[in-house]
Amino acid sequence: MVRWFWQRKTPRHSLVLRSRGDFGDTARVDFAELAPELNTFLGQAAYLQLGYFETLTRLIRATPELSEKEALSHAAGAALEKHGRIVEVIRERGDDPTEVMLPFREQLDAFRRKTIGVRPRETLLAVYLTAGMLDDFYLALASGYGKTGDRVVEILAVDDARHEIVDIIQETISSDEEWRSLLSMWGRRLVGDTLLVARTALRRPQQGAADDARVEPVFTELMGAHARRMDAMGLAS
Repeated sequence: MVRWFWQRKTPRHSLVLRSRGDFGDTARVDFAELAPELNTFLGQAAYLQLGYFETLTRLIRATPELSEKEALSHAAGAALEKHGRIVEVIRERGDDPTEVMLPFREQLDAFRRKTIGVRPRETLLAVYLTAGMLDDFYLALASGYGKTGDRVVEILAVDDARHEIVDIIQETISSDEEWRSLLSMWGRRLVGDTLLVARTALRRPQQGAADDARVEPVFTELMGAHARRMDAMGLAS
């Protein structure tokens, strides 16, 4: 059985879901006692970016239009750069990045398989929405890890070129209204699995109602940001 979390003694921090774009008011919540050990945080964050790179690379191969290939290559390159920079942080701490990421491969690969749609456009939307939600979540966690967390914040906050994915999705739904309905439904289906990844990234020693109440503002804000991303693309959330 994979062990996701480690017991540790840490000072209490107020973790912040940081504003990104039209993210609205920040939501503050003190859930440092539920935050994972630093290497768990780094390993999950690094492997997620590697997974997005792999999915986008597969989409590039499946896309006939050269302009779309170029747009997807920008997003894939940004994901790979984020992965590489987090790996660098792990190495500087004296750890082996492969060993740090390996415990989370099975779970995160399973999540990625669930978000691969029947059609490439569904998968593309999944990358945009799930990466956005989880980047926001890891930005919130990062503020509790001192200088290392600050470095991860800088890494995750850089331009990810995902606006080019938005352009492709908007062109798709403009060309055929059936796509709007299909992608709206798909976008709503992604929320549950994505929030489950976020929840399992937290250490839940008691699984009690108090823990749920403590983290609920963050998940409420994640869902709000998801709705705003959907609305900006012309999709009903």
